[in-house]
Formats: sequence, C-alpha cells, structure tokens
Amino acid sequence: MDKIKIAFFDSKPYDIEFFNEANLAFGYEIKFLKTRLNKDTVMLTKGYDAICPFVNDDVSAEIIGQLVANGIKLIALRSAGYNNVNLKAAYQKINVVRVPAYSPHAVAEHAVALMLSLNRHIHRAYYRVRDLNFSIDGLVGFDMAGKTVGIIGTGKIGLVAAKILKGFEMEVIAYDPYPNQKQARALGFAYVPLNELYSRSDIISLHCPLTPETKDIINKKSLAIMKDGAMLINTGRGKLIKTEDLIEALISKKIGSAGLDVYEEESEYFFEDFSGSFISDEILARLLALNNVLITSHQGFFTREALRSIALTTLNNIKEYFADGALTNEVCYQCEEKGTRCIKERDGKCF
Repeated sequence: MDKIKIAFFDSKPYDIEFFNEANLAFGYEIKFLKTRLNKDTVMLTKGYDAICPFVNDDVSAEIIGQLVANGIKLIALRSAGYNNVNLKAAYQKINVVRVPAYSPHAVAEHAVALMLSLNRHIHRAYYRVRDLNFSIDGLVGFDMAGKTVGIIGTGKIGLVAAKILKGFEMEVIAYDPYPNQKQARALGFAYVPLNELYSRSDIISLHCPLTPETKDIINKKSLAIMKDGAMLINTGRGKLIKTEDLIEALISKKIGSAGLDVYEEESEYFFEDFSGSFISDEILARLLALNNVLITSHQGFFTREALRSIALTTLNNIKEYFADGALTNEVCYQCEEKGTRCIKERDGKCF
C-alpha cells in the first residue's frame, strides 16, 4: 500500500515539531500548510487521503462537499472541540475523528493559573515591578480556602479541576446534564442545579463543550444571578459567553474579574501575531482595556505532554481508520443530533 498522505492546515512550528517526532512510528507522508482551510485553500487537498484541521479551520458544508469531491476519506481533528465542523454535511460521506482527551491536566491547571493570577493580581503586579513601582496598593486578594467554586461541565478536564481545587480546601459544586456521581463521591463535590451554582459560587469555571444548549450559557440573565464580585473563568469555548453582556457586568462590578483563554470571535486573532499592527474587533479591544480581565490566547492545552498526546492520538486515529475502518474517536453525528453524550470512545457504543 502506498504511503498515506495527510494535509495539515494552520500548521505552527510546534505542530511540525511534535507531529514529525510522532510520525517516526507511523511513516505517513505529511504536508504542513501554514494556511487555514477555507474555500480558497480547499483545492490544496487534492491528492491527499486525509486532512488534519485545527479549531479555526473552516469545515463547513461547502468545504466538506469539496473535500469529498477531492477524494478525502477522513477528517482527523487535532483537537477535542469540533464546533467548526458541519457534522450533518459530513454524515455518511466522510468520517470525522478527534482527540477526546490529550491532557486534561494541562487545561485544568491553566484554569487554576488564571484564578490565582486574577485573585492575587499577578499580571498587574508584574508590570508594576517592571516599571520599578513596588506599591501593592490595590492588589489585595482573598484566601481560596473556604470559598465556593462552581464547575460547569464535569468531563475529564472538569474533574481534574475539581480535584485540584479541593486541594485548595475550597467547596466544590458542579453542574452537568450527565452527572458522574461516582466521581463526585470520590472527589468530595456535589452536583447542584445550574441557578444554584450561579448564586453560590465565588468562582465559576467553564469546562463544558459548545453545543446549541450551552451557547451563551453565560449571558445577562445568568450573570444577574451570580454573586456580586464573582470571578468567571473560561477555558472551554468562547461562545459559551455572550461577551457584550460580560463586559457590562465587569464595568458595573457585578462580576469582579474574568479569566479567558478563549473568545467568541477568536478565529481572526488567536494563534497569530498582531504586535506590529492593531485589532479592529471593538469588543476584544474593550476586554483588553479592563484591568480585571486576564486573556490568554487559547493556550490552555499548550504543554509538551499534551502536544505529544495530541500528535500520537491523531496519527493513531488515522492508522486505525486506514487499517480496518475503526473509528474509536469518531465524532458521532447521531448522538450530537439527539443531544446525548456519546461514550463510543469508552466502551465501543453510544446511546
């Protein structure tokens, strides 16, 4: 059999490093493309067996139709998220696989880093000291111990976050439409209704996927229920938050601070260098102007362990499919359509 040919889109230097290292065990023919997948670049997929897009690539119905016409047999996402893929358009035409878990510790630890940095104003203190300003006025924080943290979404990342935050002697409460009571008992946290989580939490951390049900889950109504001065952390997906509503809550001090590793319109900016230019997104510019907001550029996953895991899982997904048609980490359109949680990767079945 000829070498399997894979086209990688939106490739960065770290993708090339870690995928080339992992590919030593697979021997695929990989073409790393700096450009993103879109209607102007989909023609570059001709002659390849599979593509490997990232979170900001366009895998819409129009693009999928052209991928099928170009002979692409597999869309192998190198991410856990898949909201940029039109699964309905792909159904029974081209299979979609993903990396369901690369390092839940990486993302959970980043969420906690945002909490600590905001609470103790580390980002502001850093710039003060760099300017030889050693005043600590205005940098007062609070003890994490004894405070209540609400975790929305208790998949692999949410559970790791709960375990870490229990180590800070915090009270952990959680919401998930599919509660994992066994893990709740083991880790010592309790599931509560969503509105109760909003009203009781000193810190709220989002770890749920983006679905029609969770889009804008943080909005004017939910923000109004929250404690005055609460902290909001989002390392999930940008569109979980209605950003304009969050800005209003931050300015009015209803919300005390926000740590964001994602942004609802991030595809135009995140992972790129605009230091010699400017940004025209007025909402993002307003967020950046607030000193009680800490934004990182979707780097929660960015550890060496996670990058190695992403590369190995992605290439193994491709190996399984082309060897015997196996789709261990398939994104299941039928489950997505029914709004149920697919557990195919755990026991070979979904419900």
